[in-house]
Amino acid sequence: MPELSAQIDDAAAVVASRWPDTPRAGLILGTGLSEMASHIESRITLPYDALPHFPQATAMSHEGQLSCGMLSGVPVIAMEGRFHLYEGYTARQITLPVRVMKALGADLLIVSNASGGVHPGYKQGDIVVIDDHINLLGDNPLFGINDDSLGPRFPDMSAPYDRGLIEQALEISRRENFVAHRGVYAAMTGPNYETRAEYRFLRRIGADVVGMSTVPEVIAAIHTGLSVLALSTVANMCLPDAPATTQGEDVVKVARMAEPKLRAIVMGVLAQETT
Repeated sequence: MPELSAQIDDAAAVVASRWPDTPRAGLILGTGLSEMASHIESRITLPYDALPHFPQATAMSHEGQLSCGMLSGVPVIAMEGRFHLYEGYTARQITLPVRVMKALGADLLIVSNASGGVHPGYKQGDIVVIDDHINLLGDNPLFGINDDSLGPRFPDMSAPYDRGLIEQALEISRRENFVAHRGVYAAMTGPNYETRAEYRFLRRIGADVVGMSTVPEVIAAIHTGLSVLALSTVANMCLPDAPATTQGEDVVKVARMAEPKLRAIVMGVLAQETT
């Protein structure tokens, strides 16, 4: 991946020229969750098309810019909108921003997404603190020759989601009195939603929620040495014996309504980073 290192350096240099601080954390704000960026203080925004080698965000509700500034007293760099395989990008392209965050100095990545609930005990609007994942994407950001300066050839994925951060997130939800589960996220390519047979399959293999993102970014984060916390908003229920039609607009609406709960966790976790 020699060309990847050059791309990381190019993009990081542009960000650093506009925002001189060193981020402690990187944030990926998924479907319906860009409102959190408005809480970043002293915010500087950088459109993706101003950053070399960055893809362009085309998904619904994804703004397509970086927001840099302070959140809960911590310098952060936030993606307002992410990239997906279904947009025609490779997993390596999708994860370039994660590597740029690391190059700029971040040591923590907080990822958010909207998902479908395949666990029958979940409800729309619940938050799931991701404990593990299942990669059904058929792609991986580590395909190809490994650049040892970026990370190991065979990174361990036995615990990709930081257990201490998981416990912090669950404690915050209890303190704030809203439901948060600990569950497994399955990633599928989309852009279509899943069939009833796929819902049954996903539940049988251990998935609690399903979505179209997150796993590539987490793999790249672990490869490059970042600690990871991932949060999913259950935007629709995926129950094969009680199927309902899923519309993208409805997913965005539910995710936006649940955003204050997700924001409470993110800001609470970041606040503990200052202690």
